[in-house]
Amino acid sequence: MTERASEVDLLTNLRREVERNALRARNGLRYLAGGRFVRTGATPRDLVWHHGKTELWRYRSERRTRRPPLLAYLGLVARSYVFDLFPGNSFVAKLLANGFDVFLLDWGVPDEAEASNTIATYSLELLPRAVEAALDAAEESEITLLGYCMGGCLTLASMGAGGPLPARSLILMATPTDFSKMGDFFEPMRNGSFDPETAIDETGNVPASLVRGSFRVRKPTSDLVVYANLWQNLWNDAYMEGFQAMNEWVNDQVPFPGAAFREFVSEWLIGNGLVNHRLHVGGRKVDLGRIRVPVLCLIAEQDDIVPLAAAEPLPGLLTGADVQTVRLPAGHINLATGRQADRVTIPSIIDFLDRHATPRAA
Repeated sequence: MTERASEVDLLTNLRREVERNALRARNGLRYLAGGRFVRTGATPRDLVWHHGKTELWRYRSERRTRRPPLLAYLGLVARSYVFDLFPGNSFVAKLLANGFDVFLLDWGVPDEAEASNTIATYSLELLPRAVEAALDAAEESEITLLGYCMGGCLTLASMGAGGPLPARSLILMATPTDFSKMGDFFEPMRNGSFDPETAIDETGNVPASLVRGSFRVRKPTSDLVVYANLWQNLWNDAYMEGFQAMNEWVNDQVPFPGAAFREFVSEWLIGNGLVNHRLHVGGRKVDLGRIRVPVLCLIAEQDDIVPLAAAEPLPGLLTGADVQTVRLPAGHINLATGRQADRVTIPSIIDFLDRHATPRAA
């Protein structure tokens, strides 16, 4: 390289960095002032059913060409809009574009009124009622259920206990089954040295701040990495859109209903009831052999929330089902958002749905 070319490159790089610093200042001030770079949950939808704080939404579409409809949901401490994070990064929008009729179930933000809700409240009461409402709205008789993380556990609990869910197929994403492998964070709960009652606040629930803190304790350096990456990319508007949307969702945990939390600790963590075949929900024994529909299991190999060892046993427990397993070199959240979701998760789901779908009559 000539001396002249070297000087030109130096000036080009210097000019680029000056421009980026100006953009960093602009975007940084906008972010600190609470400005919005993008709106989460922006895909048009309609509320079709609710009970208490639980809401069922149906996404608008003019090309519902495939059936049955699909109902997606998470566990009890996270908000469902991760499925529709922001325009250009929306799991829901991609399914709509492929002709599917998509419903979303959100459990809401619990308070004193939900403190007595058990796992059975959600898996044997609210979930079946939401399914019934979705089928009525779609004028269909079967549905595909998509449970993410503990949402998958609610699916297993409901169908394994003989819940009235007319499912044509199931999709289980990052769903833990062997709770003895959930990592060191849960060990005090498993060995009895942590009293779950100390986590319950005056509302009768585990507060959202404690739920949020539990995720940070498991990965204590995550905030440092997040903000280091933010500084490097603060100039980039597209990056800021994704960062703000994901940061909003990650920090938007909700309280864990107290009765369900106690049951989760005793029956799922300590009892490890799924793999030990001793789980009961609402007085009913959970038998995963009852599940006899096609199942797609999506497992994240780099998951720091549901470790690989906790998710791996699931296919082997579904002894009566036709199970397809897809393992991705991804983390917990990357299953539903970002490039890994675009490249592997969503195509795998669409392929699975296609194989078990039928054309919808015009």
